[in-house]
Amino acid sequence: MIEVTESLRIDEGELDIRAARASGPGGQHVNKTSTAIELRFDVTAADLPEDVKARLVKIAGSRMTTEGELLIFAQTHRSQEMNRQDAIGRLVALIQRAAEAPKPRKRTRPTKASKERRLAQKSRRSEVKSMRGRPNFD
Repeated sequence: MIEVTESLRIDEGELDIRAARASGPGGQHVNKTSTAIELRFDVTAADLPEDVKARLVKIAGSRMTTEGELLIFAQTHRSQEMNRQDAIGRLVALIQRAAEAPKPRKRTRPTKASKERRLAQKSRRSEVKSMRGRPNFD
């Protein structure tokens, strides 16, 4: 079990982890070893509260597949184990962000002074623009 928060845990069986060849420079080492990690986490089938799932899908953005899987590709380290830990750490960080409920917005009203400043600014701008026209010699 991977502990995300005090109340949320994910079973390692829910993670689909595959090794892949890393891209980019690296000489002979990169050509013969599969050090990159592709982690897939099925959000729709996961044992998470519905509100956390919805926020996770929103936060994940383009990392979500059409099947509802979260895809994380880790290839920054030279060893497969380090990339595996990096991918799991990034998944945990995403779920922790999704677990935090956003604080509700408090409705506020503009003050009387701010309304007056806005209207004064509009009238000044209107005068400037009206002076740009052709002169009237009547």
